[in-house]
Amino acid sequence: MTLVREGPFRFRIEPQDRMRVPGVVFATEELLPQAVGDKALEQVVNVATLPGIVRASYAMPDVHWGYGFPIGGVAATDVDAGGVVSPGGVGFDISCGVRLLAAGIDRTSLAPRMRALMDLLGDTVPRGTGRGGLWKLSGRAQMEKLLVEGAGYAVECGHGVARDLERCEDRGALEGADPSHVGQRAVERGLQQVGSLGSGNHFLEVQAVEQVYDAETAAVFGLHTGQVCVMIHCGSRGLGHQVCTDHVRVMDQSLRSFGIQLPDRQLACAPVVSSPGRGYLGAMAAAANYGRANRQLLAEAARHAFAVAAKAGLDLVYDVSHNTAKIETHDVDGVPRRLCVHRKGATLALPPGHPALPEGLVESGHPVLVPGTMGTASYVMVGADGNDAFWSSAHGAGRVWSRHEALRQVRGEQLRGDLESRGISVRPSSWRGLAEEAPDAYKDVDAVARATEGAGLARMVARLVPLGVVKG
Repeated sequence: MTLVREGPFRFRIEPQDRMRVPGVVFATEELLPQAVGDKALEQVVNVATLPGIVRASYAMPDVHWGYGFPIGGVAATDVDAGGVVSPGGVGFDISCGVRLLAAGIDRTSLAPRMRALMDLLGDTVPRGTGRGGLWKLSGRAQMEKLLVEGAGYAVECGHGVARDLERCEDRGALEGADPSHVGQRAVERGLQQVGSLGSGNHFLEVQAVEQVYDAETAAVFGLHTGQVCVMIHCGSRGLGHQVCTDHVRVMDQSLRSFGIQLPDRQLACAPVVSSPGRGYLGAMAAAANYGRANRQLLAEAARHAFAVAAKAGLDLVYDVSHNTAKIETHDVDGVPRRLCVHRKGATLALPPGHPALPEGLVESGHPVLVPGTMGTASYVMVGADGNDAFWSSAHGAGRVWSRHEALRQVRGEQLRGDLESRGISVRPSSWRGLAEEAPDAYKDVDAVARATEGAGLARMVARLVPLGVVKG
């Protein structure tokens, strides 16, 4: 394939062979996938062959290799013109996302209480593969309420306050959830995991606002320089993984009946209006709501720890997902079309004035949360006008090393010592898991944020630095 530079932060892959639309990559040369075996750009091309795809197959500045779709990939298909939905365009960790809370304390006041806070968070936040959660559901009936109502059901049961829902994407529950399409194995995996980080790159991080770029927007979000924040990154745990696994199998078996030919079986898909397509979207929405309830429980755990150890409260800034497929209306060639917008490792980034913005954010725009890695920084950004990638933006730093390579290069014990020497408290679930998520395994999040702004996807509002991290 040939990459043509269209601007300082934009590359284009012209349609070739079975591509129905071009590929568009938002990046600088140094942010393009370069690791050996990273076929993310090849995946951008493959996604461009999906039936019904419109405008372009997009890649965000943090793009890297994933299952079928690249992570950092965005693609929209025309629902009423044979457009498909592909589980690979959402990923296995359905509704993985980020929640940011602002504390009523500054870093200088927190400093003498930091050790006690991190000890309490380390002792109370469930994490790691297969471990239990903070809220044990009684059975399928209660699970189905959670799958339909999401964070709202958690709040109804006393895990949070009503204001939280005003600062959640979709008010904490994605419409269209259909628990009947969530298999029993998925339910069994999810019953004991509500309120848990899981493993991999998931974390709960205590941070401080180091720099504010847009004081007016930061004030709307409730942020100021020196303020302590909590960022939570996790998703739908074993339930979401099982939902994806189950529906990929169904779609793979139905490809021939719909006459769909693909360059990669991992792109298994079905028309949105078909029975497999509707079934997947119903199950995907249910799993998304599980993920949102999961973050709601973890936020309550953080609030409890701050109240006890720091004598401070936490207010929700925003909660946004970055692994979803949503039915949205967008203008394509001047005509409003109903589209299935896949965002895999890409976050919604609505600009100021967008009619879908919740009350209180209409003038500012939609918060875009871009976590970095342990020892680096994270960004709060905001949706920008002129975004042609269906109001989508980068979701993080993006891997450059495989986990195997990270283990070859880094020892978890040494990494913790390095971080602690820089004043960053670390509470890992395992040395292996810590090493896999070493900062050097990821792209430079500062460069990702600059490219995201330079490409017109979102604007920088504030830069946050880590004080302590609880690792999954």
